[in-house]
Amino acid sequence: MLKNLYAPHEWQIIEETFDAKHHEMSESIFSIGNGHMGQRANFEETYSGQSLQGTYVAGIYYPDKTKVGWWKNGYPEYFAKVLNAPNWTGIAVKVSGEVLDLATASVSSFKRILDMKQGLLKREFTATLPNGKTVSVNACRFISMDRDEAAVISYAITANSDVELEVSPYVDAQVRNKDSNYDELFWTPVSSHFSDDSDAGVVVAQTKKTAFGVATGMIAHVEKRASTVQFKPENSKTEWNVASTYRLQLKQGETVTIYKYVAVLSTLNHKPESLQSATLVYLRELRTAGYDDLLKDHVTAWHNKWQESDVIIEGDIEAQQGIRYNIFQLNQTYSGKDARFNIGPKGFTGEKYGGSTYWDTEAFCFPFYLSTASQEVAKNLLLYRYKQLGKAIENAEKLGFTAGAALFPMVTMNGEECHNEWEITFEEIHRNGAIAFAIYDYVRYTNDKQYLADYGLEVLVGISRFWKQRITFSKAKNKFVMLGVTGPNEYENNINNNWYTSTLAVWTLRYTTETYKFLKEMHPAENKALVQKLSIDEAELKDWDDIIRNMYLPEDKDLGIFLQQEGYMDKEQILVSELPASQRPINQHWSWDRILRSCFIKQADVVQGLYCLEDQFDVDTIRRNFEFYEQRTVHESSLSPCIHSVVASKIKQLDKAYELYLRTARLDLDDYNNEAREGLHITSMSGAWLAIVKGFAGMRVKSDTLYFDPIIPKQWEAFSFRIKFRGYVILVRVTKLQTSIQNISDKDITIKFREGFLQIPPRQTVNELNR
Repeated sequence: MLKNLYAPHEWQIIEETFDAKHHEMSESIFSIGNGHMGQRANFEETYSGQSLQGTYVAGIYYPDKTKVGWWKNGYPEYFAKVLNAPNWTGIAVKVSGEVLDLATASVSSFKRILDMKQGLLKREFTATLPNGKTVSVNACRFISMDRDEAAVISYAITANSDVELEVSPYVDAQVRNKDSNYDELFWTPVSSHFSDDSDAGVVVAQTKKTAFGVATGMIAHVEKRASTVQFKPENSKTEWNVASTYRLQLKQGETVTIYKYVAVLSTLNHKPESLQSATLVYLRELRTAGYDDLLKDHVTAWHNKWQESDVIIEGDIEAQQGIRYNIFQLNQTYSGKDARFNIGPKGFTGEKYGGSTYWDTEAFCFPFYLSTASQEVAKNLLLYRYKQLGKAIENAEKLGFTAGAALFPMVTMNGEECHNEWEITFEEIHRNGAIAFAIYDYVRYTNDKQYLADYGLEVLVGISRFWKQRITFSKAKNKFVMLGVTGPNEYENNINNNWYTSTLAVWTLRYTTETYKFLKEMHPAENKALVQKLSIDEAELKDWDDIIRNMYLPEDKDLGIFLQQEGYMDKEQILVSELPASQRPINQHWSWDRILRSCFIKQADVVQGLYCLEDQFDVDTIRRNFEFYEQRTVHESSLSPCIHSVVASKIKQLDKAYELYLRTARLDLDDYNNEAREGLHITSMSGAWLAIVKGFAGMRVKSDTLYFDPIIPKQWEAFSFRIKFRGYVILVRVTKLQTSIQNISDKDITIKFREGFLQIPPRQTVNELNR
């Protein structure tokens, strides 16, 4: 059942009532971040109700010891987790001796707004405490998009009668992960300190095992309207926290505002011995800059982000709100500034999946950053994997592979595999193909073929060597086969000849061979060095070619479809439309055994392959496979609807494409999967962008040329977006009648529009009828 908790708005997410039942979901929905750190929308004041406290710092993780009932050779020793880090949001409030707590107070009005245009989290409420005192609060919070290590809170309290007020901004490092395997506290205190003038407080904590240091500092400033009094706090500290307590009298109607400036520094960017002092210096800079200037710079940074990546939908406010929410979360999760960071499935919004890197980055997120940010951002995502190639080779060695074969991890922080479900750790090896395809996608889009010589071929060879050793020759079939795998559809485990996995393996071997030959011809010196470094020879290339020509790829010729895997048609063929609503989602109602035996598909599998490699198939083949598998796909992975939407647009099934777009774009806002309380589906949010730009607009790169084949949902009057391509900036607007393509660049560009070519001069627009 969809929740529909948030009012439709083009630029805002609005919650107009406080309901404790949905509080954890709203903590996720209203999360904010800046690529360096992030924060769930926990209340500043005390809240004793059900809550998932969450503060996260990019790159800071802990190897939580694996907890399994049995052990298998090759299992990782730990599951890496981005930690719940020291809490900087806290402002404890007492009103005439009573703690302000919305779990115990009577809340007469409440409004929370996520202003996506400016990157602000706002909240206002009026509450009557058990002692009968009533106060109104108006709060605003932002994590600076201009300064990576800064956050600011403005918290204004208005008294509805004369009260004694005690306000205590604090930092608390004694925090826990709810998902700790052994209920372990992951942090140890290092120091807590106030500056000599008792103005700024800093807590330094260190992670166990990994020894990451994080300094979380605050400096507060209190203003009372129409008062020139300088309020001085009473400071207190323990080994875990610092707090500054202000006591003052408020008369009826008076307002006091607490400005809390926050600095979060880590040993990723600072020396451990200078962490505390550097934090104090940074806090002084923030306080000197002041709230208004910090806010102005933050809003300007968001303005620039939106200039690059906004998608405008006219005539459908829910669709508009959905895409902007997705883009907002993507931009505040990953900035691309630091190649050490990547994108976790929940970003900075929850603990599930540990905040680690999955194949989601390459398969789903990569095209968004490739088209909306500088080329270096996408390149950094590829370099993240290149720098972990050695670990990928070690991961493969642990499973018995040799000679430089590389298996990139399903889940990782530092390149080591840290996932311990056997059917995923050992069998969901299609992730290797996604990484190879991202290299191809990057080079195809940017034309940066030097990347292949500098980094790409090494990764491709490692992956190809893994495929060569993972594939078996079947005498019975007289073909090469791929046994014991799990495809993207995790509702089937330990299967043989998954079409998607085998097809990507063949494609990778072919692309690696083509890359080798290209470098041999065009970059002979670099190719020679790589041949020596990697020990590539013609015999290896011949082995790869044998697999390419003789791989078994299951299909049903009568139906004209590729088989999900060998034996798929042995399953009872039931359609999703025949499933009672009371049994959906099946992963919350059926036993795992029943799911595995069913024909139901969790997410795009064959359709995922058709999406990636569509140039290899005619439209009729794509249509037959889509229509067959869409009827059997329950979309219980957040990664599924977007791919089906893109392919539906390709075959001109516009109503289905729109339905699946809306499901993708509003997955968390409407809580389709009843799990938003655990955190947002960050990596699938790029799917909403894919559904519009690659789906409805039909954007591709064909023969080194940008290509469009647009359609428009009947619910929309128009949609428009801006992309970057090889130094050009292109603005596309699609209406029901025509498509306008504007060249916002200083040189001519040639675009392919359907079957024809358009040459667009600098700063000019070309209009084409949508026939």
